[in-house]
Amino acid sequence: MEDKLPAPLGDLLRQKLVDSWQQPLPQLTRRDTWIPRIPGKTLAVIGMRRSGKTSLLWQEVARRVEAGAERCWLPMLSLEDERLLAHNPGVELLDQLLETYFELLPQLRQAEGRRGCLFLDEIQRIPGWEGFVRRVMDSEPIDVVVSGSSAQMLSREIASNLRGRGVEAVVYPFSFRESLRHVGLEPDQPSTHWSSAERSRLAHQLGNYLRCGGFPEVQGLEERSRLLLLGSYVDSTVLRDVIERHAVRQPLALQWLVRQLLGNGGGGFSLNKLHGALKSQGLAISREHLAELVLHLESAFLIQCVGVAGGSLRRQMTLPRKVYPIDPGLLPLYEIEGRSNRGHALETAVLLELLRRGADVGYLRTSGGFEVDFLARFPDGRRELIQVCADLSEPATRHRELRALVEALQEAPGQGAQARLITLNRQSGQGDWPEPVTWSNAVEWLLEG
Repeated sequence: MEDKLPAPLGDLLRQKLVDSWQQPLPQLTRRDTWIPRIPGKTLAVIGMRRSGKTSLLWQEVARRVEAGAERCWLPMLSLEDERLLAHNPGVELLDQLLETYFELLPQLRQAEGRRGCLFLDEIQRIPGWEGFVRRVMDSEPIDVVVSGSSAQMLSREIASNLRGRGVEAVVYPFSFRESLRHVGLEPDQPSTHWSSAERSRLAHQLGNYLRCGGFPEVQGLEERSRLLLLGSYVDSTVLRDVIERHAVRQPLALQWLVRQLLGNGGGGFSLNKLHGALKSQGLAISREHLAELVLHLESAFLIQCVGVAGGSLRRQMTLPRKVYPIDPGLLPLYEIEGRSNRGHALETAVLLELLRRGADVGYLRTSGGFEVDFLARFPDGRRELIQVCADLSEPATRHRELRALVEALQEAPGQGAQARLITLNRQSGQGDWPEPVTWSNAVEWLLEG
């Protein structure tokens, strides 16, 4: 039997373009992802697998339609279509796509002051795509928005390979607010207007969010299915984005490292100690290679590392970094049996919310040996010292957390930092507080942005 020949490329591209703009816009949960809008720059949508990058592309299509753009000017194509890949795709495929686009829409080149936009998903499947994108942005009346998985190209490389012509929009799993919106429970009034019943409902929902996390596909799943799906996300990221991408020669050491880092959310880690622990188990690996593996996991958006803020460069390099999963829902995959991870989950949620708000985040170690979870520097110049504690019912815990903030205020790099303590329990805010410290309930703080 003869092999079936692939359809002519021109016919296939024409059909994909027509199908794209005739497809109804999907009804998706609106994301609050900050998108930089800079004329002449290509937008690169990046983030961990299954965090919602393609959904954000559709949201951007809808935004442009609402702003008056013709729907047919905004095709979105997945370049992972096996019919396209059968043609041994290269830049020639993208050139023919552009030619077919203008054949179907010749009027676009005469539409003064109005621009079309190509939305290209899985862009990394086309070798040489970077030059095509730069050329189109320079010479044609259309914008280009790209996204892609990191199996063949790390998602941050999608932006960096544009050589200054691209800007990033980082997609994280659902925030707490987005998770509420997804199930129709997002509050429509400020916290000062919440009833007691609504406060209780939102506190319950936050408990669910800290346990289950924000990956869109796991919302509403029962525990066994959720953990199975989240585990597959981790496995896929480790295998395809790290082991295959970087030809890792010691996968057992990498798997051990993943368990240690994800099982210690919010904890500090030292490469020297990790190296010694691996060596004691008979897994020979150089310290330099171990540092590379940590960087690969962070580049694949599986973990987020936070370094110490302030002090000399030597001090910043000497003190351990803290590590967090990219979503609190990943913590139960590796938790030690019988240990509650509620505090680590809340700390993870606060860190990710700070990153969504555009903050540059480090942690602070005082001269007295106290530690403050985060020193956040916001784009508007504000600086906040933030301590996160799930429960302050124990007087000793309360004293330690408050003393760390007060001492850190005196030592924080620069001037004008504010101090904030975020807790789960609303009653934790009662009593005498040092004047410089602001208390925030976690539900209210997470929903104020």
